[in-house]
Amino acid sequence: MSLPILAQLKSWLKKTQPQVTPQSVLGKAVNYLASNWSRLERYVETGFLPIDNNPTERAIKTFVIGRKAWLFSDMPKGATASAQIYSLVETAKVSGQEPYWWLRHVLERLSHAQSVAEHEALLPWNCSPEMPR
Repeated sequence: MSLPILAQLKSWLKKTQPQVTPQSVLGKAVNYLASNWSRLERYVETGFLPIDNNPTERAIKTFVIGRKAWLFSDMPKGATASAQIYSLVETAKVSGQEPYWWLRHVLERLSHAQSVAEHEALLPWNCSPEMPR
């Protein structure tokens, strides 16, 4: 379904690009499209990639909004810790886990994990923490 539309767009691009002034607003947009064409085509090559990154954008929105509040944080280590916690929480969400219960599950077991396999078993896509009902 997307391939015919991309083919039409590429045909239009090849026809239009030589006819517009590169400094014009349309020229800048056309040149941007041309320079990123391979990236636009990438999502149809394998069939499972989304055309946009909206889920990722939504996942980091809270962090981006909070970043302004943390701009004048006194401790770089605190900012690093916040980023790491955000990463864990968002990874848990993307993996279908409820973040609080997954983090609780992991923190209760992490000190007992000794092998790579035991650590990997705690990853959010590998474990199923029991949540109270």
